[in-house]
Amino acid sequence: MAEEVVLLDFWPSMFGVRVRIVLVEKGIEYEYREEDLRNKSSLLLQMNPVHKQIPVLIQNGKPVCESSIIVQYIDEVWHDKAPLLPSDPYQRAQARFWVDFIDKKLYNPSRRIWSTKGEELEAAKKEFIEVLKVLEEQLKDKPFFGGETFGYVDVCLIGYYCWFYAYETFGNFSIEAECPQIIAWAKRCTQKESVSKSLPDGKKVFGFVQELRKKFVVD
Repeated sequence: MAEEVVLLDFWPSMFGVRVRIVLVEKGIEYEYREEDLRNKSSLLLQMNPVHKQIPVLIQNGKPVCESSIIVQYIDEVWHDKAPLLPSDPYQRAQARFWVDFIDKKLYNPSRRIWSTKGEELEAAKKEFIEVLKVLEEQLKDKPFFGGETFGYVDVCLIGYYCWFYAYETFGNFSIEAECPQIIAWAKRCTQKESVSKSLPDGKKVFGFVQELRKKFVVD
């Protein structure tokens, strides 16, 4: 029986990017369905009734939710090509720890960079850079977080890269000046076709955020 794979997603989502990258990396054919988050489809509400959020992967009618869980699921089901998680249990646990760290620590300050101003913005920038510096310390001089090969942590962090231009513009700072290793790592990642094909253009994301910001900040 042929696999039917559908992805419910929203183009600028750094979480959706994770799933798109892995689907390309694994060579999986799938149907992409763009969601309007202001008018969510009945399919999204049916397939993710708890959180009602994208991304949702639907395989043969069965949904998998939450981007980091979807990535692990794809890696387990299509394990014969481009493995993302290490085979060693300890290294696998470490990779999961760092993705959990990214999910708990990075999104909140990154969102505040474009949705606040003044002291709150300055605090958000400081927190954002501190998180990236912790990740730089983990990366050290390795090409990728897992070593020589592109893996789970890389997949789950690189989606933020297409938002960097928006963060820098609204926050009036340079991420490269603060965290050069992160930028060098991101550029290495974008040399992979699965990443370059899946990442939205940073200027396009900026335009989207510019409109979104109007709801939060009076300039």
